[in-house]
Amino acid sequence: MITIGIDEAGRGPLIGPMTIAGIGLDEETTKKFKLLGVKDSKMLSIKRIYLLEREIIKTCNNFKVIKISAEQIDKRFEDGKNLNYLELDNMIEIANSLEGQTVIVDSPSRNTSKIKEYLMKKIKDKKVIAENYADKNHVEVSAASIIAKANREREVEKIKKELGYDFGSGYPSDPKTMQFVKIITENGRINQEPYKKFIRKTWSTVKYTNFNTLNFFN
Repeated sequence: MITIGIDEAGRGPLIGPMTIAGIGLDEETTKKFKLLGVKDSKMLSIKRIYLLEREIIKTCNNFKVIKISAEQIDKRFEDGKNLNYLELDNMIEIANSLEGQTVIVDSPSRNTSKIKEYLMKKIKDKKVIAENYADKNHVEVSAASIIAKANREREVEKIKKELGYDFGSGYPSDPKTMQFVKIITENGRINQEPYKKFIRKTWSTVKYTNFNTLNFFN
């Protein structure tokens, strides 16, 4: 039996895409990955993530990655979706495109019964499981989280090269990220190309922060 695990990386940053990955594994491969140390990507260094990703995709080609740009995320309400349903609809696309009998999704909401109900309406001919912390509890979802994180990190590095600035992780908890957003807000470049296509301007951290009060040098 093949089980598909699906997870995302980059749901919360100010900068860059959210990546969603799914992978379908048989029982033998799942055991192998567990022995390799495949686990939730949040528990791994980026070096280890890249190493494990290489092993995962070398072993299994039954996987798919979708990248959702900052611009797509900012337009989610125009498309009639909140972030949860934008994420879920892309998870559904992945689930329907992969071989497998069961789908395990790391739920974007605590209301897992509601998430499962939505998924079951659109995922065809597969058993559906929606869990909080599925990336910690199921190797299939852990493998998906590693693929998603590796792809997200590569995209972030591409953005840094294009912009010529090391803005750190892209998360609002990162002072380097907030310093960068402050600079491009003050000089007006946040609404200009190429900056505007990478910044999630609908994020409350961007919309409501008074960047003039932030000082990163004291």
